[in-house]
Amino acid sequence: MPRHYRSRNRILVTGGAGFLGSHLCDRLLEADNEVICADNLFTGTKRNIDHLHNHPRFEFLRHDVTFPLYVEVDQIYNLACPASPIHYQHDPVQTAKTSVHGAINMLGLAKRLGCKILQASTSEVYGDPHMSPQREDYWGNVNPIGIRSCYDEGKRCAETLFFDYHRQHNVPIKVARIFNTYGPRMHPRDGRVVSNFISQALANEQITLYGDGSQTRSFCYVDELIDGLVRLMATDTDVVGPVNLGNPVEFSILELAELIIRKTGSKSTLSYHPLPSDDPTQRRPDISLAKEQLNWTPTISLDQGIGYTVNYFRDLFKLWKQ
Repeated sequence: MPRHYRSRNRILVTGGAGFLGSHLCDRLLEADNEVICADNLFTGTKRNIDHLHNHPRFEFLRHDVTFPLYVEVDQIYNLACPASPIHYQHDPVQTAKTSVHGAINMLGLAKRLGCKILQASTSEVYGDPHMSPQREDYWGNVNPIGIRSCYDEGKRCAETLFFDYHRQHNVPIKVARIFNTYGPRMHPRDGRVVSNFISQALANEQITLYGDGSQTRSFCYVDELIDGLVRLMATDTDVVGPVNLGNPVEFSILELAELIIRKTGSKSTLSYHPLPSDDPTQRRPDISLAKEQLNWTPTISLDQGIGYTVNYFRDLFKLWKQ
């Protein structure tokens, strides 16, 4: 059916079977949209979208965004890329290709269709920042040849492509810089600090801390992050970003470990290890722009959100034992 005859939006979500992508698919379907979920299932999993299998407005395509995709849609959310160090360092060349070639292919699709496209960028574009909190006008401190650069620089290049397509071809873009996000559907073995700590705590294993635990992060619950993405996509065409999306409340990694031990009732103790190369010592967003342009502010506390996430992991581990 021609696009102008459809009463609802048809939306493409790349990386739609992943942690963030699957929650975004849920939110878009709840808003009465049609959703095409494209994912190569490298880090995403069908388990995240099993509940949508028979949904009449949902379609799954197994597809790698490093190859062109030809679909007819009204909006594109480009979330495809491994986002945890274990996954994106597993095949760093492919990670960079996913960010760069994926951006080129999805921007080409948006250009052909004349539709809005949102890029899920990352706080990693700030590297190990010399400014805190980080504002969108900060250019960052990234090691371009380090072990994390496949992801950091891949996302920075993707942002460049988005803005060049916008300036040169008038593609309507939105760029979100996502800070640490957590919640149900995180992969238990993705190497991220929240999933690592919860998995170790539920097994009463030693909690692995890198460095002395004083490095800080700001943790945003997944539902609120998805709300920010949807709000950004809904803004007028003159709002392009980049816009920081994250919870500005800062916690040390040691505080997080202690909270998770408390929430799980674990007998785990702490085990300290050297800090990995290029691991940022501080990460905290300035969300003034999101407040102003999106009327968006996270409200779910870390205590509350970790409780929800622990419950999810408990249920998941019970299922695996069956």
